[in-house]
Amino acid sequence: MKKSETLTEFSKAFAKTQQEMKQPLKDANNPFFKSKYVPLENVVEAITESASKNGLSFTQFPSSDEAGNVTVGTLVMHSSGEWIEYDPIKMKPVKNDPQSIGSAITYAKRYALSAIFGITSDPDDDGNEATQTKKKAPAKKKDEPVISVEKANYYLKEIAAISTEKGKEDGSIVKWFLNHLGVVDYKMIKQSQIEDADMLLGKLKGN
Repeated sequence: MKKSETLTEFSKAFAKTQQEMKQPLKDANNPFFKSKYVPLENVVEAITESASKNGLSFTQFPSSDEAGNVTVGTLVMHSSGEWIEYDPIKMKPVKNDPQSIGSAITYAKRYALSAIFGITSDPDDDGNEATQTKKKAPAKKKDEPVISVEKANYYLKEIAAISTEKGKEDGSIVKWFLNHLGVVDYKMIKQSQIEDADMLLGKLKGN
């Protein structure tokens, strides 16, 4: 990952964008798993709707390597001139044909944007159309209640403040926090995980 020398304005705008962003609708069908997911256009629309208000924009650039892998890099920019270029997402298309390559690029773009901006776009593995490994659909589990919007916003603000204080506005602390809870967005934290989340928050504040 590469970034500008400073990220002060970027960090403020990014935190506000995530706070204002609405989760897009899952209106695309996955015929293999009989489930729905968020298509790329919905992800882009959800991001640009709030990001543009806060001076943020992004661009993505697909490429490929000698092994036949598709890579997609993502550059997020702020109107102040600050920016972060995230490491490319790498995928292996099912076949070496335009349709499979296009599918892999689309999936990689959606996956990268969702991971960066904290969008819940892919609870089911619709990536089976883009990659070689096809998995069986996981057994459905009873949904556990998640935390309130107020609690989610509390964690968002606390993590943003810690990131700024530690000079790590590159999203690494956000990813560390969410990864330890096994989620990709604050709104997905379960009520049963509040104690763990508070413990992680305390650890960040103490270090």
